Amino acid sequence: MQFEHETLGQCVLFGTGTAAKHLAAEVARLGSRRVMVIAAGSAADVAANLIDDIDVVLFYTDVAPHVPIEKAEAARKAAAEADVDLIVCVGGGSTTGLAKAIALTSNLPIIAIPTTYAGSEATNVWGLTEQSRKTTGVDNAVLPSSVIYDVELTLSLPVALSVASGLNALAHCVDSMWAPRADPINQALAAEGVRALSSGLRLVVSNPVEPAGREKVLYGSYLAAVAFASAGSGLHHKICHVLGGAFDLPHAQTHATVLPYVLAFNAPCAVDAEQRLASAFGSVSATDGLDTLRTDLNAPRALRDYGLTERDIPEAVRLIMPNIPAGNPRTVTPENLDALLRAALVGAVPGQ
Repeated sequence: MQFEHETLGQCVLFGTGTAAKHLAAEVARLGSRRVMVIAAGSAADVAANLIDDIDVVLFYTDVAPHVPIEKAEAARKAAAEADVDLIVCVGGGSTTGLAKAIALTSNLPIIAIPTTYAGSEATNVWGLTEQSRKTTGVDNAVLPSSVIYDVELTLSLPVALSVASGLNALAHCVDSMWAPRADPINQALAAEGVRALSSGLRLVVSNPVEPAGREKVLYGSYLAAVAFASAGSGLHHKICHVLGGAFDLPHAQTHATVLPYVLAFNAPCAVDAEQRLASAFGSVSATDGLDTLRTDLNAPRALRDYGLTERDIPEAVRLIMPNIPAGNPRTVTPENLDALLRAALVGAVPGQ
């Protein structure tokens, strides 16, 4: 056994009903006096209930999916003009992504308070979209110094979005099994993430307001993100980043839809990873385990439901091919990638 593994340094505070207390304590620990809070939509109300005990100089709500470069530049300018010394982001991946865009050029610390299962809060990966092209990179400057998890902040997340967001987290686990820097440590984290997410998401669907299921999903999404941060972006994420940026598809639903097709594509050529995933699902095979879970959850099925068209497929193939990660278990060609995307477009049975 021989590998090189890097563990990212980050404080994680996990507890139901503790977000406001933990936030005040972390702001005090960091010595911050000029805080920028980023939150949008329903998360803005959540954030407003958490900030009574901290010094907020800027409450920022101009957030958009995939972090368009013009949104990033406007937020950077606002942060500079307000002379902020700390960013607090409350919300999902788009909100965390905007905070990272600011930190990328300013080195400001971030406290992340997730309200979905996106996992961006636990990675040093940033993403920006310019002229319908999404660019991603890795920089430790964008890793939040602290993450505050509180199940109470996720209870209002609709079941359908909880499922899509949770399957997005599951995609981090699956990709971590064969991504460019996959190693036994992040594979172990990913397998535990699959177990927690599988059982937790089923509980969320059966009883959305019961904290136990949401706690498992939050825990699993964190493990998934840590594994992904170490292993890097695999084939699944390269596909979904292009689809999201180029065709403005919703992030979580795109990941939830594409995942079974990438798993069916790679699994026959990655026997050890497939066996680890099958065991984590409690199934005879990884593909059967994921299919059963998706059926139980009534998961998203077809990319055409989210705006992709058959006319988009050739352009998607052209954009994805230069981004195929080295060392993917199966050789990717324009022809088999085209077939994968066409199957995902209509919701055909994965692998057939």
